[in-house]
Amino acid sequence: MELRDLAQNLERIKPDAGTVKIENFVGFVQVPVGIAGPLKIRGSQSTNDSFSAPLATCEPTLVASCSRGCKAFNRCGGIEFKVLGEGMSRAPVFMFSTPADAIRFVEKLPDLESLFARDAKSTSRYVALRKLTPHIIGSNVHVHFSYFCADATGQNMVTFATQKACDNFIESSIATELQLEGIIIEGQMASDKKPSWGNVKEPRGVQVIVWGTLSNEVCEEVLGCSTRRLYDVQTILKEGGIRNGQFGCNINTANVVSAMFIACGQDAASVAEGCWSHLTSEYDHTTGNLKMSVFFPSLPVGVVGGGTHYVPQKQFLEFLKCNGSGMKLRFAGLIGAFALALDASTSAAIGDDTFTQSHQRLARGQNPGRALKL
Repeated sequence: MELRDLAQNLERIKPDAGTVKIENFVGFVQVPVGIAGPLKIRGSQSTNDSFSAPLATCEPTLVASCSRGCKAFNRCGGIEFKVLGEGMSRAPVFMFSTPADAIRFVEKLPDLESLFARDAKSTSRYVALRKLTPHIIGSNVHVHFSYFCADATGQNMVTFATQKACDNFIESSIATELQLEGIIIEGQMASDKKPSWGNVKEPRGVQVIVWGTLSNEVCEEVLGCSTRRLYDVQTILKEGGIRNGQFGCNINTANVVSAMFIACGQDAASVAEGCWSHLTSEYDHTTGNLKMSVFFPSLPVGVVGGGTHYVPQKQFLEFLKCNGSGMKLRFAGLIGAFALALDASTSAAIGDDTFTQSHQRLARGQNPGRALKL
């Protein structure tokens, strides 16, 4: 879908209250949407094209800065991504009277995995149990269930699947033999809509890495500073984050993650998992090139279900060429690529002392002199 057609279609859309699936529905809140890019991106799902990103945000400078980062990377060949894994989790708690009983259950768990997988699968043809990981805590066993969920994000899908598997198990003779006392559907080991090291170690969503290289010439011309200056600034920012106990290492990837989540019908609360990322900068002292990469361990995204059925959100997914079967992984890669472009531009604005002035000019309409160069 072309940008002009998209804008015209969005103007004609009249929200249909009959499609809304929330309680006490009273209306819609409009969020401004800007288009950042274009950006050349290569990666999974035969991705090799230029893309523009819909960013739903109330923050001035975001679209301009992301677009500037895109311009710089385009001049140097674009950005590449690779999906490293995926999974969606739920972690029920199996309760026993003693740690000894809990241990017996864990020892039996490998033999039970096929039963849990069969019962989970009966709830949806798209869900597939891929891994069980037990954690004994006192007399309880928290079992981390990880699933594949096709093109859906899958939070509800894995909840229904796990509930069915647990309900069937608690009624079985094996549960009686193991002296199971009860089950609760979630014990916080899945870190649903919460940041955690668990979701860094194992994906709750799509795990992806994105990378691109900036030449010194392009960096100076487009971003206003040398690659060496940009590298030094990013290193200083990383050191400050370490001293402050920062969770993750990036400049401001959450801006793009949240803006694309809202525009494309994702669960905005899942930004809590999705915004964790690890920016790595590698400076080549011989060529002066700067390689930047960002690792996202858990981007909980989907291209079907949830808010993706609303017309504007569906059209933005179509605009991104992510509305077809198998496009969930591409969508995650695009989010990561635009987040990398923003990190490059924002850190450059800090490096050449235009960060504050750009916000004064774009956010407050002031004319402070030097500001972000587009």
